[in-house]
Amino acid sequence: MTDTTDARLAAQYEAYPYPRRDPRDEAKRLIVGSPGHLREIDHWVFGARRAASRPLSALIAGGGTGDATIMLAQQMAREERPGSVTWLDRSAASLKIAQGRAAARGLGNVVWEQRSLLELPGSGLGPFDYIDCCGVLHHLSDPAEGLRALLSVLAPGGGLGLMVYAPHGRTGVYMLQDALRLLAPADEAPAARLDAAKRVMRHLPETAWLRRNGFLDDHGNGGDAGLYDLLLNPRDRSFSVSELHAFLAGEGLAVTCWVEPARYDPIPLLPDPRLRTRVEALDPIGRAALAEALAGNVSAHIVYCVRDAERTERADFMAADAVPVLRELSGPELAGGIQPDGTITVVFDGLRLPVVLPPLAPAILRLVDGRRTVGAIAASLAQHGTGEAAFQRAWHATFTALERINRLLLAAPA
Repeated sequence: MTDTTDARLAAQYEAYPYPRRDPRDEAKRLIVGSPGHLREIDHWVFGARRAASRPLSALIAGGGTGDATIMLAQQMAREERPGSVTWLDRSAASLKIAQGRAAARGLGNVVWEQRSLLELPGSGLGPFDYIDCCGVLHHLSDPAEGLRALLSVLAPGGGLGLMVYAPHGRTGVYMLQDALRLLAPADEAPAARLDAAKRVMRHLPETAWLRRNGFLDDHGNGGDAGLYDLLLNPRDRSFSVSELHAFLAGEGLAVTCWVEPARYDPIPLLPDPRLRTRVEALDPIGRAALAEALAGNVSAHIVYCVRDAERTERADFMAADAVPVLRELSGPELAGGIQPDGTITVVFDGLRLPVVLPPLAPAILRLVDGRRTVGAIAASLAQHGTGEAAFQRAWHATFTALERINRLLLAAPA
């Protein structure tokens, strides 16, 4: 801890471990998300070029009550992937919950480190092939110091998955934080501050912007921990697309994926041909910034990134030996969701985007099981009369469309 605010942050997460979790719920479900999903790491960080047989050393920096740690450790165990996941956080209360969740699943591939990520340089930990830091950097007095600490233990050729707050989708949050600084001063005990916040929420005026913001639910469904983290956190900043790009580039990092890529494309939002001409004149970061400003619903940016000097091309998804894999849904499930007009509709925080797929997409997707190669899928369809050229066109269109929504990726080679 380096200042009074850090001490208050530490006290917050001891009093209200975040997010609210109960180890008994592990018998019911596995919480899955981004960053840190094993298939996303294989695809977006390593470009589907790093062999699945190589041990993966992962660090969850700011592990909290364990969501990312449990997800990645369980996925590695399920797929019999060698390696380990290191949980790192300074909260003893969060550690107890995260360990309880791991024990409930019988996970033996988790290493526990109770310390601050700022202590990583010179700690002897690592190096790590993948580092996940979700919801931490935006609470530090110097986010760049935190990022440099992570990079100090990142292995050559490794990558990071980061999440930081974004401004537009958090409209109303900072207004309420200002109000609560007056009604629930930071030097009061956490329980007293929480009581004041609950009372304010019961009497929140209809005109308050947070009441109109449907993209956040921690204050409604996240329990005491969610309400405290959203509205009473002693240090909380957000990054626009442009700010995050500059922040990462300043430390020598290049983004390999803004999750999900389709969210950061303004073209579907602007059907006017003259506007599209203007959009096409923008560079990629300008386009992403435009999409963020137009949609207004991005409350957090999730990115995968690598050292700029170590960027490599992803494996060729058109190659016959490439193995496509779906992120969560099975091929038949996804195929069954395709409408008669050849589209599926994805919804990103209220924003509905149609995804156009070719007529052969259902037949292709039913064969995607994470084991068949592209060549094997083509051969199977050829037995039913699909020519090579027709398959190639359909496969290119299908993969391109579904990769943009982070659903269809390439598996790690054996």
